[in-house]
Amino acid sequence: MKNIYEQKEIKENALTVVVCSKKTDNKARKIDEIEKLSTTAGLIVVGNFYQNLKEFNRSTVIGSGKVEEIKQHICNCDAQIDVVVVDYPLTGSQVKNLEDAFGVKVIDRVGLIIDIFAQGAQSKEAKLQVKLAQDLYLLPRLSQMQGSSGRFGGVGVGMRGPGETKLELNRRILEKEIDSLKKQIQKIKSQRQVSRKERLHSSLPKIALVGYTNSGKSSLLNLLTKENIYVENKYFATLDTTSRKLFLGEGNYALLTDTVGFISDLPHQLVDAFSSTLEEATDADLLIHVVDVSLQKNEGDKKEYQTNMDITDKLLNEIGATKKRIVALNKCDKLEKPIEIKNNQILISTKTGNGIPKLIEAIKIMLND
Repeated sequence: MKNIYEQKEIKENALTVVVCSKKTDNKARKIDEIEKLSTTAGLIVVGNFYQNLKEFNRSTVIGSGKVEEIKQHICNCDAQIDVVVVDYPLTGSQVKNLEDAFGVKVIDRVGLIIDIFAQGAQSKEAKLQVKLAQDLYLLPRLSQMQGSSGRFGGVGVGMRGPGETKLELNRRILEKEIDSLKKQIQKIKSQRQVSRKERLHSSLPKIALVGYTNSGKSSLLNLLTKENIYVENKYFATLDTTSRKLFLGEGNYALLTDTVGFISDLPHQLVDAFSSTLEEATDADLLIHVVDVSLQKNEGDKKEYQTNMDITDKLLNEIGATKKRIVALNKCDKLEKPIEIKNNQILISTKTGNGIPKLIEAIKIMLND
């Protein structure tokens, strides 16, 4: 069987379409985020569009005027447009209607994030979880995708699968595969729970690194434990849970675990599929919430990094994670002027090492409380 990862070499030009439907939506933030997600997926973003909507068009989400504007742009653009990325969850019929109008492949935010996860999954469990999320996403869209995917080559973004597995657009096969994947994941989950119970009964306290994607969690784990875990400056560079021993001095250690990064409007299929990495946060004795404090753009009455913190805190509270938390404000070396620091916050830089001794001292104090 042909290795599906060979398809990652395909470079596709993309237009992004941002839909703002709530008063709290920040246009600049949404445009920036969908562009970063698209770039992470291997797309070359050559233009973006946005629309403020009070009422949705049931057949295309965006209005007919905006559809025509994008269509004309695709026809007249110097660069060939291969895909349109809509920063909104679309139904199968909406995807098909937009593809009919544009004459190119269309993918929504959910499909884009799943595609990124499909490219990044490394462990057997992560691949199974991504495949399950992908199948659950595809199942209600099969009738439309079977008629559209072939028109645009059936390759590239939105058409990739983890490992060696090709996408199968057949309802009976998909339903059977979903059942099999759930059983396989449950078996691995049961095995992991046994291992977790053993760790819980050990004398080592558990610390979980959490935070918005690309905040520097893996870099911090490497710095604290002198490891060399894969790090890259892009969204969702780390998908697999990684645990390492952290030396706290005087013969004392803790178990430090990296987790998958959070993002606004994370597809529910992936929240469910990656429940294992979130379980590490619920079981932890202490959380280190890593924040990219260099994100200083104003978003209403908050800075971008503060919005990212709120998104992470909301999900952590929803899953019942411990309230014992340290906020590590990372990338402080990029700050151009001082900022206000709260009691549980520490300025650090994984690049320069600034603030790391203070962070370790705070960890000791919090674990002994």
